[in-house]
Amino acid sequence: VQLVESGGGLVQPGGSLMLSCEVSGTIFSVNWMAWYRQGSGKKRELVARIAAGGNTNYADSVKGRFTISSDNHTNTAYLQMNNLTPEDTAVYYCNAAIVSIYFNEADYWGQGTQVTVSS
Repeated sequence: VQLVESGGGLVQPGGSLMLSCEVSGTIFSVNWMAWYRQGSGKKRELVARIAAGGNTNYADSVKGRFTISSDNHTNTAYLQMNNLTPEDTAVYYCNAAIVSIYFNEADYWGQGTQVTVSS
């Protein structure tokens, strides 16, 4: 099982990006998916999380600007990021709690995708 991320890049302040994270491999279910980020010299922090039932929560710094969503059929999570600022520059990591076909839950991380907000 792997988490495959895409969508990072360079964007100007005020711009938008969408990140995607797809679960690759044979699984039973996904309990939740989340996006974390880690800026240079900073601790990794939770950005947004979505549960299988659709409940979401966000870091205060991104509320009203970022939206997390998921497609339960393709086991893909998305992070729509609007009105980006230089403070959003970081490596963004996908994280998921996945239940295997043996009904064991495990925590998985993606490889990270760089988001740079700069003029």
